[in-house]
Amino acid sequence: MEELTIQRLSAARQQVYSHSGRLSEMDLYGMPGLATLSRATMLRMAQEMDADFVVFGNFTSDGKNITVNARILRVNPVELLPTVQVSGPLESLLDLHARLVWMLLGSTDRNYPLSLAEFTKLLRPLNPTAFEQYIRGLIASEDETRIRYLKEAARIEPDWPEPAYALGELYFVRGDCNSALPWFSRVPVTHDRSAEALFSIGVCRLRLAQSDKAEELFSALQDGLRRNMVSGADVPEILNNLALARARQGNFAAAQTALARAADIDPSEDDYPFNLGLLYLAQNEYALAAAQFREAMHREPDNPEDAAFLIYAVEKQGNKEVAAQERDNALAVFGSNGLPAIKIDSQNDSLAKRQRVVRELDTTTLRLELQGSGLQTAANADTSAPKETAVSHIRRGRQELTAGRIDSAEHEFQAAIAVDPKSAAAHRELADIYRRRGKLDDAVRELQLSLAASDSAAARTTLARVYLDQKKPDLALVEVQKAVKLAPNFTEAKDLLEHLEKTKQPGGAQ
Repeated sequence: MEELTIQRLSAARQQVYSHSGRLSEMDLYGMPGLATLSRATMLRMAQEMDADFVVFGNFTSDGKNITVNARILRVNPVELLPTVQVSGPLESLLDLHARLVWMLLGSTDRNYPLSLAEFTKLLRPLNPTAFEQYIRGLIASEDETRIRYLKEAARIEPDWPEPAYALGELYFVRGDCNSALPWFSRVPVTHDRSAEALFSIGVCRLRLAQSDKAEELFSALQDGLRRNMVSGADVPEILNNLALARARQGNFAAAQTALARAADIDPSEDDYPFNLGLLYLAQNEYALAAAQFREAMHREPDNPEDAAFLIYAVEKQGNKEVAAQERDNALAVFGSNGLPAIKIDSQNDSLAKRQRVVRELDTTTLRLELQGSGLQTAANADTSAPKETAVSHIRRGRQELTAGRIDSAEHEFQAAIAVDPKSAAAHRELADIYRRRGKLDDAVRELQLSLAASDSAAARTTLARVYLDQKKPDLALVEVQKAVKLAPNFTEAKDLLEHLEKTKQPGGAQ
């Protein structure tokens, strides 16, 4: 029922969180995927996810007939809309569900322009047997079982992109690019997962040492998205991989330009300056390489590889005293066995193996700009709702960040707080900007305001990192302990807690 609703809202050009996206968010809160949520919890999570609406409901069936109930919870202004219900023979479920989704869209917009017949034309006709096999493939726990069901769905409906994308993704995660490529290639450019499919194909081309094909693909993908996105923004993940494809063909100048742009767009990611440092190493530009590895360490102090390459680059410069000091600093943080060994031969192949290829494309902003936002468009919005919501300012702020316009992003987040002073997301985003600019006290204040509005493992983990930037490890430890207690499965919090606890042990760094 969830997957069917996602697909049909997407077919109606609505922006919808995927099944995996919902599970990831629930995992962040330490909740199992099948947990029953209160309306208050749903509202809180929706606010954290910057969603406009929550769709929820239930169904009952006696094996012959089925009744489906669905409701929409509006996030801003908060409102629980009336229940929408459909009933009928179980074999007519797909038709009943189409009517249900159409009624849901009408409940959020009294002037929804499509009749049921017109709405139904937007939906891809589904073979019930193929859809059943597809769902069984999604929920199966064993990979081989998943593959069997998904391949059967693709056999029954060979032109249906959903099982093809799912199979491509499954093989991709397993590192089997030769099997993933044929399935990803069956995802049409008009599909809402096409950007992700093309990105994964590009990553596979890099893995298969087909740098020329990877460059062609990432370049076309970047140009296409730049033309179609409202902000005309570059996408750092694509720029990174495009740069690596160019570097592997010896085009270092173009690679450096792309990586520098990626690093500017996302000032918090250490992979981009790290890769830039590798490019300078390949050209024996050791001072420039050291500067980039130092920048990577500034962005991610807990990555020992960044520190190891900084030491290596400084040593290659011949500056033994600085290298010794950097090594002492690293040993204090990571321990005597914490730094990876760096052995670079005369061939650039070994450097290429160290390059950090971005494996996943974050399409949250892309889908927002390419598809529009929410069940209710601005043109058809209820006049009782405010035209400028905190959510709309936050979205524009994130778009500005993606485009590298930090001043404009800060303005949007401040505008969101002016509309809703208790917007946890706006305070958290503003804190991130302050942290990037070195305004650590301001970042702490905004994170505390965010937590006062809505407790969050992610916000507490970020606050812990800011405290570390301020050289306050005890406060950082308190926050990350709270984060792990709040969300026991949140990997970032668990890793940071482990690091902090190690430094508290005798002989560890303080």
